Amino acid sequence: MISLSAVTKKWRGAVQPAVNNVTLDVPRGRIFGLLGHNGAGKSTVIGMTLGQVFPDAGTLAIDGHDVFRERRAALSKVGAIFETPSFYSYLSGERNLRIFCELTGRADPRRMRDVIKLVGLEERIGDRVSVYSHGMRQRLALAQALLPKPELLILDEPNEGLDPEGIHEMRNLILKLNREWELTILFSSHLLSEVEQLSTHLAVMRAGRIVFNGEWRQFETRKNLVRLRVDRQTEAQIALTKAGWMTFADSEGNGQLLDGKSVADVTEWLVHKGFRIHAIAPVEQTLEDVYLEITRGE
Repeated sequence: MISLSAVTKKWRGAVQPAVNNVTLDVPRGRIFGLLGHNGAGKSTVIGMTLGQVFPDAGTLAIDGHDVFRERRAALSKVGAIFETPSFYSYLSGERNLRIFCELTGRADPRRMRDVIKLVGLEERIGDRVSVYSHGMRQRLALAQALLPKPELLILDEPNEGLDPEGIHEMRNLILKLNREWELTILFSSHLLSEVEQLSTHLAVMRAGRIVFNGEWRQFETRKNLVRLRVDRQTEAQIALTKAGWMTFADSEGNGQLLDGKSVADVTEWLVHKGFRIHAIAPVEQTLEDVYLEITRGE
């Protein structure tokens, strides 16, 4: 759905490029996360994808159309929340959406009703935007992005400034748009918990470069991490290490199975040796673990 090839952007006066030789593909139908520290280059990538920032080198395409050479075709089915949403605060939410429709000419009344209902603004759409909370403004911005019937939705830090309830609502909306409305969604964030709950595939940026691109859950069990609790903890750890079953990282029973060994094998061996097992289970890595490992260059 989105294809970036060797894209570079350096701002005037900057020492290093904001985006440095980035190649990235976002498949159709996926919720794809773009993750990185503040200043990593995420917003610059999104700005270029939306045709608002011109790259110094490389090409960008949406659904096979070059973003800059075929701008209308490339962006015709794209909705986005990019930077701070701007509305006429003295007008109602509905009037703001109607003005948008008058400018674009791409939404009918039924579509507007469906979108307003989806984002949960049915009871407040007639109120002036000046009395909207930040979360309501975000939902209004999402409604505006959805009016043209996009196939691709691009969201730059959609949870920025939201309270926990607002973050929960936005997360559910994104999931619904992907599953029920079949939208491809690219979103940037520095909130690891949200990326973890929304996407299985992501790209991690660091200092303008892509340092990881793929399915982050591949890291969850690749190290065979195990947490073990037995009655004679120290004795069990020494015995398991000498027998070639596990290596331990600490005295609390957190360790790593050696190649070819399984939790079931270790359990059977411990029982045979007379140890009483309180708990033994694989340890899944969180996205935070994966992210820190990637960004530290390990």
